[in-house]
Amino acid sequence: MSNSILSEVPKTGVAGLKENWRSDLLSGFLVFLIALPLCLGISMASGFPPSAGIITAIIGGIVVSRLSGSYVTINGPAAGLIVVVLDAVQSLGEGDAMAGYRYTLAAIVVASVLQIGMGIFKAGRLSSFFPASVIHGMLAAIGIIIMTKQIHVVLGVTPEKGSLISTMAQIPHSLMNLNPEIAIIGFSGLVILIVWSLIKNPTLKMIPAPLIVVLVGIALASYFDLEHQHMYLFLPDATFLPHHEATVGPTFLVAISENFMSSFYFPDFSKLPTLEFWEAVVTISLVGSLESLLSAMAVDKLDPYKRHSNLDRDLTAVGVGNLLAGLIGGLPMIAEIVRSSANVNNGAKTSWANFFHGALLLLFVVLFPRLIHSIPLASLAALLVFTGFRLASPQAFAKVMGIGAEQLFLFVITLIGVIATDLLIGVAIGVVAKFAIHLARGVRFENLFKIHFTIKTIPTGSYEVEVCDAVIFSNFLALKNALAKLENGKSVVFLLSGTTLIDHTSMEFFHDFERDYEARGGSCGFLGLDSHLPYSEHPLAARQLRYRK
Repeated sequence: MSNSILSEVPKTGVAGLKENWRSDLLSGFLVFLIALPLCLGISMASGFPPSAGIITAIIGGIVVSRLSGSYVTINGPAAGLIVVVLDAVQSLGEGDAMAGYRYTLAAIVVASVLQIGMGIFKAGRLSSFFPASVIHGMLAAIGIIIMTKQIHVVLGVTPEKGSLISTMAQIPHSLMNLNPEIAIIGFSGLVILIVWSLIKNPTLKMIPAPLIVVLVGIALASYFDLEHQHMYLFLPDATFLPHHEATVGPTFLVAISENFMSSFYFPDFSKLPTLEFWEAVVTISLVGSLESLLSAMAVDKLDPYKRHSNLDRDLTAVGVGNLLAGLIGGLPMIAEIVRSSANVNNGAKTSWANFFHGALLLLFVVLFPRLIHSIPLASLAALLVFTGFRLASPQAFAKVMGIGAEQLFLFVITLIGVIATDLLIGVAIGVVAKFAIHLARGVRFENLFKIHFTIKTIPTGSYEVEVCDAVIFSNFLALKNALAKLENGKSVVFLLSGTTLIDHTSMEFFHDFERDYEARGGSCGFLGLDSHLPYSEHPLAARQLRYRK
């Protein structure tokens, strides 16, 4: 990076607050407008009370922003964890929503301890171990599951309890028996989100689409007089009732206590010795950590100042945030990509934007709880359906297909595995399939986890990195760690003529390293790639050696 660019990099800490508080406060406010409805929707879809998501976002903003190793990421609850948390509530609670909620809080606390340990012991780079297409397949499966469950809420119909396939099969029945008033609110929200995604005007784009969806939903709910028509009961005290039991009639509006302090609930560790509890712990820890790390790396690519997050410190900070959230009734959090992208686009310069977003959420729920109560569930469900669609859109399939047929195979087999079993098993199926493909392409078994490379400093002060045998997702971590220690501003030449196979994940890493190293004033070159045959026309497709020199 040139000296002129370096001089423009915003300061951090108190100095950064004094220098950039205006831009960070504005961005934090705009992110707050996006976060409020999403936190409510994610929380209720996860089987938690609505306030749980807000608790998490407040902690993520006020506490985690002061500890994290990132600059412009926003920490809070995410749609990608809905399936994990809801499964934990249902499996641990065995039909008792309150018990399942408190058992899951305990699982979050234990999972957060694991996350803190992972950060302390420098496990942040382990995110590289999972193939890119497997991760995208997992996220697409999560998107399909979210859409399957939330479309019924958009329609104002409660499906019969059953498996995911059963819930999916009931969608035509819900369409035929929809509640007209609720469906108008839900579909209005979806139309707004679709139209807003097509708008190019930068001034209009500053107005968060979720805010418009919520405001229109509140107006329609008032017009249809949903509160009185459906005999809605507002909860004025600390008594928590699951949203499907909190009324004497159908529930179509958000249930939240007037006293925010009464929203705090405490974990129940009595299921600690059970297998189900530890399954929930491992799933929350693994999926949450993986999503958070991937999101942090993705946000780094959006940062106009090309700063790099300290992933280990970031993981530790998220673990601390989850520990606090689990102890007082919140959802698990991650570095959230959608809100973080909005944060960057709105001109945020430091992590104080994350702090302001959390502080504004705290002020809002303390001062205006009844306004939250007037939000229709169908509007929140529309936000989640749209989020789920973006995770599993046709473009996601087309993007993976463009990289290569084997990437689409991994994507689809992971997606099917997650839907048919659960997240951990589905991801494991995708990883095993990836290993099988590499073995079929001639990778030696011992090369699956061990990479062969040398780094030499040549007389000019530059570096030569020679890589032999296969470089694949499961073995290139050592190379990644070694490259991270290279001095900035030098010339790095990769000698790849002796590399038998380079998979897509490794090609993506080489591409990112080249961009980042050159942004820091260095240069990169790759020799020997022309001796490899790519598996598709995509520039980052996997490629295999055609011949040995």
